[in-house]
Amino acid sequence: MVETDFELVEVGPRDGLQNEREIVGTAAKVGLITRLIDAGARRIEVASFVNPRRVPQMADGDAVIAALPDHPDVSYIGLCLNLRGVERAAASRHGGARGVDEAGCVIVASDTFGIRNQGQTVADGIAANVAMLAAAARAGLVPQVTIAAAFGCPFEGAVVPARVVDLAVRMAAAGAVEIALADTIGVAVPAQIVDLFGAVAAATPGVRLRAHFHDTRATGIANAWAAWQSGVRVLDASLGGLGGCPFAPRATGNIATEDLLYLLDRSGVATGVDLPAMVAVNRWFAGVLGRELPSRVARAARE
Repeated sequence: MVETDFELVEVGPRDGLQNEREIVGTAAKVGLITRLIDAGARRIEVASFVNPRRVPQMADGDAVIAALPDHPDVSYIGLCLNLRGVERAAASRHGGARGVDEAGCVIVASDTFGIRNQGQTVADGIAANVAMLAAAARAGLVPQVTIAAAFGCPFEGAVVPARVVDLAVRMAAAGAVEIALADTIGVAVPAQIVDLFGAVAAATPGVRLRAHFHDTRATGIANAWAAWQSGVRVLDASLGGLGGCPFAPRATGNIATEDLLYLLDRSGVATGVDLPAMVAVNRWFAGVLGRELPSRVARAARE
C-alpha cells in the first residue's frame, strides 16, 4: 500500500547555506531553487529576513526572493526572527512581486540559546511570536512557527518536554497553522521523537505538525522515520545534508533530502519528488561549492 500524504519542506537554500563560510552568489541560489522545483520540491525555505551582519550568507535575501520562479504550485518560506522580519516578508509581496508565501517564525525552547540566536529569552520569544504570527496572518502570509532546540540546548543541555508542549499550545492559540519541532543540535533519538510529537499532537488538535532534524549524531534519518510512524506528515530536509547553525557550536547539517527520499520511497511512501533528479541537483551544487556534499545516498549513487 502506497501512502501519498507526505510533504517535503526543502530547507537547503536557507538553513542549508546559512553556515557556509564562502558566500554563495545570488544567481547560484536562484539556480538551486529552480532545480529543486524541477525535481519536485513544492515547499522551499528560500531566505531569511535577518540582520546581514549576523548571518552574512543571507544578506542577498531580498534579491533572491525578487528572482524566484513564479511557479503556481510552489510555496516559498521566509525565515522571520522578529516582527521586522515579518514586515519584510509581507513587503516582498508588494508592487506585483511574487514574494514569499509563508512567514517561518521561530521560538527557542531555552533561554541561553534564544539569547544567542535572536536576543530573546523564552518569555520574550512567546511575546514576540504572538505578535509575529498575528502580523503574518494580517498580511496574508501563512503563519507557522518552529520550536528550535526542542530536544536539547547546546548550552543548557536537555530541554524539559513539558516546556515544549506549553510553547506549542501557546503558539497554536496565537494562530500558528503549523508547528515544527526542531532538533537543532541533533541530540534526539527515536523514542524521544515518538513521545514529544505524541504529547504535542494531543495538546494541539487540528494543528499540522512538522519535524526538523539535524544529523549531528547520525540519528536524523531514524528520527525522521519515527516522526513519520508517529503521524507527522511534513518533514524538513536539506539538499546534500547541508546546514548548521552559526549560534549552535558543533551542530552539523540537516538530514539530507536524498537520504530521506530514499527511505520513504523504499518504504512505500509516495513523495512526489524525483530522487535521481535530486541527486543530479546535488552533483551540480557540489560543483558550485567545490566539494562533495554529505548525503550518503548521493555518494552511493556515484559508485
